[in-house]
Amino acid sequence: MTTYLARPIDPTALKELRSADDAGRRTVPVTDEEGGAPLRCCLRRSAPGERIALVSYAPQRRWAAGNGVDPGPYDEQGPVFIHAGECGGPDGGALPFAGAHRTVRRYSRDGRILGGRLVEPGDFEVAFAEAFADPGVAFVHVRAVEYGCFLYEVRRG
Repeated sequence: MTTYLARPIDPTALKELRSADDAGRRTVPVTDEEGGAPLRCCLRRSAPGERIALVSYAPQRRWAAGNGVDPGPYDEQGPVFIHAGECGGPDGGALPFAGAHRTVRRYSRDGRILGGRLVEPGDFEVAFAEAFADPGVAFVHVRAVEYGCFLYEVRRG
């Protein structure tokens, strides 16, 4: 069975986002008193007392720029939590944020949506295998169902 790895936000993008987000707003760090925010830099939930920031992130825009394509109408941006300062990144363990229903969106090499599906907890490996069985799929985004927020990207191995 193939193992799929969740990809956090790229370190170069994180450095930029810690100054200004993809909407051009200055990043404002806060102390997370309660903990539990889904951090996209290290793919875990925040702990009480950590310094975090809620920023606007445009994953398609950044991916498209790095691949020389136009994201077209798929250039969406939305809120994500990150550590306010550098962190150690993910530990490379199990797929993060997998304990709830999620949406897996499939994207082509030109950044267009090829479809998506609702995924039940425990069905991520099957959903990724189905997605990557299509040779036209370059990567997938895993998103929260409740708010549609980007959680992480998975690419072909």
